[in-house]
Amino acid sequence: MLALDGGGIRGILTLEYLARIEALLRERSRKPDTFCLADYFDLIGGTSTGSIIAAGLALGFRVSRLQGLYKTLAATIFEKPPYRFGVFVPKFARLPLVNALREQFGDETLGSPLLRTGLMVMTKRLDTGSPWPLHNNPRGRYYNERAGGTGIANKHFPLWQVVRASTAAPHYFEPERLSVAVADEAFVDGAFVDGGVSPFNNPSLQLLMLATLKGYGFEWQVGADSLLIVSVGTGSGATRLTADEVTRMSALEQAARSLAALMTDCDALVQTTMQWLGRSVAPWTIDGEVGDLRGDTLGGREWFTYLRYNAVLESTWLQRELGVSVTDRQAAAFRSMDDPSNVIALSDVGARAAERQVRVEHFPAAFDLAD
Repeated sequence: MLALDGGGIRGILTLEYLARIEALLRERSRKPDTFCLADYFDLIGGTSTGSIIAAGLALGFRVSRLQGLYKTLAATIFEKPPYRFGVFVPKFARLPLVNALREQFGDETLGSPLLRTGLMVMTKRLDTGSPWPLHNNPRGRYYNERAGGTGIANKHFPLWQVVRASTAAPHYFEPERLSVAVADEAFVDGAFVDGGVSPFNNPSLQLLMLATLKGYGFEWQVGADSLLIVSVGTGSGATRLTADEVTRMSALEQAARSLAALMTDCDALVQTTMQWLGRSVAPWTIDGEVGDLRGDTLGGREWFTYLRYNAVLESTWLQRELGVSVTDRQAAAFRSMDDPSNVIALSDVGARAAERQVRVEHFPAAFDLAD
């Protein structure tokens, strides 16, 4: 399984990791001329910007094609008209993103036969407050079956619209409306927003549940030698504040920072849970108290193998780990999700980090295609 985080334009960093993974796996492939990541991963899932990448990979796109797409997105999607501030109307217009997604995915649906592997798109239905992992498993309850016996089955949702729903970050883009069947001949429009405002901006835990919980229909076998979950981030990091700075903030700014911190906490909880349940080949330090959880397993069993690739967009880490010298202010600017001027710098950070972190031995040959 391949899990791809949300993070706006920082998805360009994710693509550098994927480019290295693709190159390493292509070298040992029996069909290197046609190899794509859908030939190795049986299930690819993403949140927000990660859902764009996930859908493309599941359709058999090479990483280079997606890198080209992101350069286009940077130049068109994140151009903000002067009258948009993200307060009374979203910061960015809907149509440029819709056009870009339709150009890439055409009229394909979630049930398209062109999808070469399993796909999960993480979104959230804001009108009911419920996270929705939309996927293409034919055995899934809502893939073919329609609520109340009628209506639109999930397999008929346009792929571009499902991805657009996952990328509809509040403040940045307006929600996406999907018609959902609720009873015989009865429908309601659901308002769907970015999956990053659920607990699954890092969708690896949701992918694990999708693959193993009976209700989703996959029911894959667990075990460190049976399940491999590769999780790729878009860069992390935080601005440290003093207690005085926090207490002098307005109530509105404190509320905004608290919500942002809640998203960070969700990501940390997912990372902790995945390293606790799985065999971590290259574990990250969780905190000073529990360390990196080596030897800490639930019930003494490793339920899967887990890999987490990410870069920390803070000046000290970038210098120590990658030899990239930037100021604290520059590192903070890298963490913006909607600044297209960061594309080149983020690509460089991603390429350096991928070169340092990704190893071909992380990907067991047992998961390679037989032919």
